[in-house]
Amino acid sequence: MYKVFIVDDEPFIIEGLYDAVDWPRFDIEIVGNAENGKLALEKLKELPVDILITDISMPVMTGLELIAEARKIKPELKVIILSGFDDFAYLKEAMRLGIENYLLKPINLKELEETLSGTIEKINASRASYALNEYDISILRSNILHRWLTGKIEPEELSERASLLGLRLDQSYMMVSVLRTQSAKVEQALIQLVENEDNVLYLVDYDGDFVVIFTMDDSEAEKPRAIRLLQQVREQCFGEDICISLGSVETLPEHNTDSYRHAKEAQEYFLVLEQPSYVDYVDIKERKEEASRSFSLHWPDYAKGIAARDKQELFNKIDSDYERLRNTPGIVPSALQSFAVELIIRFKMELSDIQYGAAPDFVKNTLTRIMESVSIDDLIAAVKEGIGGLVDSLNSDIKSPVIQQALHHIHQSYNEDLSLKVLAGQYHIHPVYLGHLFHKETGESFTEYINRYRIEKAKELLRTTNLKVQDISREVGYWETGYFYKQFKKYVGLSPRDFKGLL
Repeated sequence: MYKVFIVDDEPFIIEGLYDAVDWPRFDIEIVGNAENGKLALEKLKELPVDILITDISMPVMTGLELIAEARKIKPELKVIILSGFDDFAYLKEAMRLGIENYLLKPINLKELEETLSGTIEKINASRASYALNEYDISILRSNILHRWLTGKIEPEELSERASLLGLRLDQSYMMVSVLRTQSAKVEQALIQLVENEDNVLYLVDYDGDFVVIFTMDDSEAEKPRAIRLLQQVREQCFGEDICISLGSVETLPEHNTDSYRHAKEAQEYFLVLEQPSYVDYVDIKERKEEASRSFSLHWPDYAKGIAARDKQELFNKIDSDYERLRNTPGIVPSALQSFAVELIIRFKMELSDIQYGAAPDFVKNTLTRIMESVSIDDLIAAVKEGIGGLVDSLNSDIKSPVIQQALHHIHQSYNEDLSLKVLAGQYHIHPVYLGHLFHKETGESFTEYINRYRIEKAKELLRTTNLKVQDISREVGYWETGYFYKQFKKYVGLSPRDFKGLL
């Protein structure tokens, strides 16, 4: 959100500005106000402010003096002047200092809103014109690499972007590794790895997994070295839980998407193997081929049930397949278990392109139950429970992994200064993309959602505590009490004090 600070020696002007403008529509938050320039300057030293709206004729320090001093501490500050004086000398000095507009009182609301809109566009254009910094490069690199790994970028664009970003994707082979962890140390270790190795790249995908790309000219010699490098990453993060999976070694440029898909699939086998240091898709492929020799999985029937989101159809298919397994000559318990594992992981991999975020714990919880099953009936019940829960999740309004993470962050840190840019940086995606995705999945803009959530928390504090309104305002993340009043009245229909009086 953009931050605005208002200065005027007439309190009713400040109050009127709070109420007259729909600030969230411009993605603007009022972070403070002052009744003279000197007091305003002190507050500007402490507050994040993008736009200053100030009167020009005030006691102690004039608006023009305030602008000159404020620019010393905030050179990029945008300024809108309010004045009751249509004086050319004032206007000339204001223009010299650099302002967005000189508005005469009484204020024309339409002109003020047009000025705000133009100012925001100017701020955005100014930021966009800066040379790419490390953050921008990291975001762009991650987006390009993820599109490459998922087959969503044309060769011409890839060549152009790879050249711009210095990405070496022109070697003979590639292998992808996926690292799944909650450790904050891993990223620093990967940054160091990429700095030291010319043929290694990494990104964070939309599931929050670290994805490491090794490009190679000699796969037989370089795959073992890649494994050693990954083990070094683990050693640098001693004491942290890190699940490392290896995708297949693939030729470039024909099969660039296969290794990533296989590394993601191999990642799901940690729960069914005996605590390996890493899981290699080569071994998983052999396991799958052995299982298929015992019993062939006819996936289209399951896909039909998923598309229809029909639990009963899926349950009937599970019963049918296990009845055939029971009657297969020479079948052993391990084959029954392997079939269940393959079925669940196939569900997960197929759903990744639809809405796997609907059931983030589906694989983990279901495989745990499968491995703990002591009878075939218990095994079938575990599979049905997992798949049934997945279908229920698909039928409900559950968000994609990145939006789930964003919502969790908002719910945990709603009283902090939140922005799309900060969150997008954590997930290594572009802020604009995150904003579109957030609105698509929640039906609200990022700003609207935060304001509504904060007001709900404020209502809760009004009900359960004796805190003063200004303290509650700070508790839920509003810098300025007046702005909090406006947002509260917008979402509740009453002022905070009137709401408290009804309790």
